[in-house]
Amino acid sequence: MSMVPEIKNAVQGVVQAVTKKAVEIAPDSWMPGGRPDHLIREKHGLIGTPVSRLDGPVKVAGQARFAAEFAMDGMVYTGLAFSSIAKGRIASLDTAAAETAPGVVLVMTYRNAPRMAATPLLMTASKAGGSDDLPVMQDNRIHWNGQPIALVLAETQEQADHAATLVRVTYEAETAEVDFGRTKAAHTEPALFMGEPMHAEIGDAEAALAGAAVSVDATYRTPRHNHNAIEPHAATMAWQGDELIVHDASQLVAHTAWTLAQVFGVEETQVHVTSPYVGGGFGGKCMWQHHVLGAAAAKMAGRPVRIALSREAVYRLVGGRTLTEQRVALGADADGHFKAIIHTGTVAMARHNNMPEPFILPTMSAYASESITLDIQTTKLDMLANTFMRAPGESVGTFAIESAVDELAAALAMDPIELRILNEPEKDPLSGIDFSSRNIVEAWREGAERFGWAERNSTPRATRDGEWLVGMGCAKATYPYHRMPGGAARITLGKDGRALVEVAAHEMGMGTSTTQTMVSAARLGLRPDQVTFAYGDSFLPGVILAGGSQQTASIGISVMAAERALVAELIKLAGNDSPIAGLKPHEVVGLDGGLAKLDEPERHESYASILTRAGRDEIVAEGEAPPPLEVQHWSMHSHGAIFCEVAVNAVTGEPRVRRLLGSFDCGRILNPKTAMSQFRGGMIMGLGLALTEETMFDERSGRIMNPSLAEYHVPVHLDVPEIDVIWTDIPDPHAPMGARGIGEIGITGVSAAVANAIYNATGKRIREAPITLDKLLD
Repeated sequence: MSMVPEIKNAVQGVVQAVTKKAVEIAPDSWMPGGRPDHLIREKHGLIGTPVSRLDGPVKVAGQARFAAEFAMDGMVYTGLAFSSIAKGRIASLDTAAAETAPGVVLVMTYRNAPRMAATPLLMTASKAGGSDDLPVMQDNRIHWNGQPIALVLAETQEQADHAATLVRVTYEAETAEVDFGRTKAAHTEPALFMGEPMHAEIGDAEAALAGAAVSVDATYRTPRHNHNAIEPHAATMAWQGDELIVHDASQLVAHTAWTLAQVFGVEETQVHVTSPYVGGGFGGKCMWQHHVLGAAAAKMAGRPVRIALSREAVYRLVGGRTLTEQRVALGADADGHFKAIIHTGTVAMARHNNMPEPFILPTMSAYASESITLDIQTTKLDMLANTFMRAPGESVGTFAIESAVDELAAALAMDPIELRILNEPEKDPLSGIDFSSRNIVEAWREGAERFGWAERNSTPRATRDGEWLVGMGCAKATYPYHRMPGGAARITLGKDGRALVEVAAHEMGMGTSTTQTMVSAARLGLRPDQVTFAYGDSFLPGVILAGGSQQTASIGISVMAAERALVAELIKLAGNDSPIAGLKPHEVVGLDGGLAKLDEPERHESYASILTRAGRDEIVAEGEAPPPLEVQHWSMHSHGAIFCEVAVNAVTGEPRVRRLLGSFDCGRILNPKTAMSQFRGGMIMGLGLALTEETMFDERSGRIMNPSLAEYHVPVHLDVPEIDVIWTDIPDPHAPMGARGIGEIGITGVSAAVANAIYNATGKRIREAPITLDKLLD
């Protein structure tokens, strides 16, 4: 019987491999995107024009209610006490002083918390959303330094925070594994990311490296990073009988509703999660233990609860990016053609989640090489669960691979752009399948011309401006096209020509609601002011995670499916006397407030005419997105070329970025105004990765030592130079609307471009981020 799981896994593996191969070789026309979206073919509505965010006025006026701004009658506030050891158990817990403090309603600990199931871990089920799979406050065990050990409810936030400081606790500590180097030396295991092994081999890369005419082989390190969205995590929660209402700051409302239902043993329909406005997510606004704690406390007290984490509490309770140690070795012939690419290394991971930082992802499709070895190993630590953070894998992986490519260019005495272009792959380097669209060479050429790359002096430490050493560097940016299963949408169309489009998607400041209103209007043949786009509500159709830069594609194809269903119903209602009579749904599109034949627009009838003749005030249609088979049939990626100019003070070692340019190939840009903000925001985050950001983790106690913005340094105004952004705007024929996601690519490549520019300025190779002045002093 012990072999049954192994046999089952083997069979599943064979089935998956056969299915994947079948998808790869199937005709294009069988795939989503096999027939290009008609919105690609010509200009429709406002697509491609700069449009200001529809939510801008309410935010500027202070009328947008975020998660911690929902007022409820009888609401109480939470304060949290956190553990100060990384592993062990609570030996004694004295809450008497806290319970009798002014305004306190109750103190919840493992002794009196409601009995709850463990949280289903994200990606273990289609709607699972937990960031760790630990039971929350169910026993006296401590799993990380900073774990909540008590929750206080009080009439005001100040009373709750004060009472939490009165909780007294002693521990029986156990030996905790918190030293990365020690645990790495003792044991590692292969990494799995989203169910896929983080390992690939083509040929014998080590032998090819040894035989290469020119090679480089180095180790690159990136530190832990913490989430610092402008809005700290919060939720306002209330039980109304057996139904739980949650006003959240979330990038996965449907997942959160289902997961909370599992924890509390109720039906999914009994949990209603809303999240109309989110002040930044970046992978951190998923589901964490504060959701369970707040709901449990509300159940105990029988009153609404607001749980709003302080900035320090975010560091204690919400994970971030884990550290990486990466080896990159490249071998090339004398002309620069790659013979070997090796990108391997180790990451730290918590014991109670499954999120290895997948740093090899950018290397999987970046360059052609005769041999390739990619591998990630993990080592488990007793720490807060690490999680997704903007471009997980690509952000830190490009720091390593793109720094190494620059080192190889120097060894070959080649221009680093020309070396990259020389090694552009014709097909996906690992799978051999075609790219859906790849125009990175155009991005390199246009970016180099605009940045003035021809003026770069290739000799390190050769350009000065007073006491400043000046240099230029570049790097490739890359991020894959993602589309996850579960997309769905509903359209309600009235005979007044107005449409309501509903999707359980998210607006975290990136302009989703604005752009999707534009796209929905264009697809329906309406003006944007005739379309209302509803989102951020778990009761709406779809299970769409705002992550992986996939919302544009997932929402777009979901609305497309609903619109196709709507068109089919409207053709039936139109009857035989209509100009569109006898047409098939794929022959008809929305145009000028009605339906028209795609290639014969004069065959047109308005929505009002169709519905009036049918005696209908409105029509409702829902559609589900097809499985995302296109990502297995084509290799789908966005790319970019990042250019950077730095100045390093020869006396103090201070690095300053003077100019930054991103030239991107991301398919069609739907809204240039919001896209520009997304690109620039990502690039600024890349500057933080390069120069300032580092979570200080005490490898003796497992405690985060800099849990505030006073000590964790994000880029501020004086750190950010002029940022120029351009794009190819070449549609991807196999993506909805021809567009690929842009939310994460901006951060990728920036840290390597900065490091490479610093080398050009100073002659020093810095292979460990962040690049601080102490590493640059002579």
